[in-house]
Amino acid sequence: MNKETIDNMVKTGKLRPREPNKEKIKSLLESIGINVKVTKAIPLTEESATVIFREMYESVRQLGDAKWWLLGYEPKYHETSIDILKEMNIKERFRLNFLVRFKKIRHDANYRGFRVLAYQAQEILDFWEKCGKEILQILIKEAG
Repeated sequence: MNKETIDNMVKTGKLRPREPNKEKIKSLLESIGINVKVTKAIPLTEESATVIFREMYESVRQLGDAKWWLLGYEPKYHETSIDILKEMNIKERFRLNFLVRFKKIRHDANYRGFRVLAYQAQEILDFWEKCGKEILQILIKEAG
């Protein structure tokens, strides 16, 4: 993300400048890994799909938070956290386009009472395997 875009995000309140705190970032990354491990241990059924999707989405979103914190900013909105992930240089980068749809599914589940279907939960689990794990490893290296 270029400086002009970041400056605009600060002006509009989407980002807040923060001093990077490597220990806080490392702790967040560790928590993400634990959350994913526990969530993946839940058997996927139509009844568990919403819980699994929400938790996996939260883990992905937190990857965006960690990236921003490494850059010296605190994101104030989910959209901002997701936007930085779309710029990650990963092997299956095209899959980052799924993030907008995942955000909408999570929003509908949380605020409109829609149930997440098992195939949708499977999609975000697959996304984690193909993209989330790689992003997590990149961020762990960046956090030192």
